[in-house]
Amino acid sequence: MNRREYLAAVCSTGVVATAGCSEIRSEQSLSDPTVHADSSGRKTLVFATNNGEVGKFGVNGRVDSGIIDAPLEIWHREGTAVKSIKLRVWMPEVATESPPKVAIVSPVEGDSSPPPSVTLYTPDRALGTVIEVSDLNDLADETISILNLLVKPVTETATKLTIHTTIKLTSSGVLERDYTLNGELQLTYSELDN
Repeated sequence: MNRREYLAAVCSTGVVATAGCSEIRSEQSLSDPTVHADSSGRKTLVFATNNGEVGKFGVNGRVDSGIIDAPLEIWHREGTAVKSIKLRVWMPEVATESPPKVAIVSPVEGDSSPPPSVTLYTPDRALGTVIEVSDLNDLADETISILNLLVKPVTETATKLTIHTTIKLTSSGVLERDYTLNGELQLTYSELDN
């Protein structure tokens, strides 16, 4: 074998090995989180694999003037970044007759980038209000504690709040996994019942 044939064989092998690397990356869906509760209005979903915790979604809610003020916290494993957050929020006692008014508060500007993109809408075939957060920029790779959920019940009998979350995480390493975290929190705010 001459030098040109040898180099051609080595280069084509290198290209095949590199092309195969893109297929090593995989995605794992975690949809059976553990619920940690400090109180009926303060709970956290913990998503884990056999290799430890991957992410957490926490709500620390309280009632202020008839409105549920619920700061959110999203923690994720080092080496991952939040690609998107999707929340579906409803009050099960009155979900079809009198849905609550829902808002999300996010910062007007980030540290060194624009604020995240936030969309709110009512889904066609599901209960509640959907909130989608994307384009997190420099917030994507740190614990997110800048989002504040506000829920105003339109009836006095509604005391339960359900939040379904879908969080997509991307990994920075070629051999790492991407994750989709799916879970649901059910919170109760008995102080709403006047």
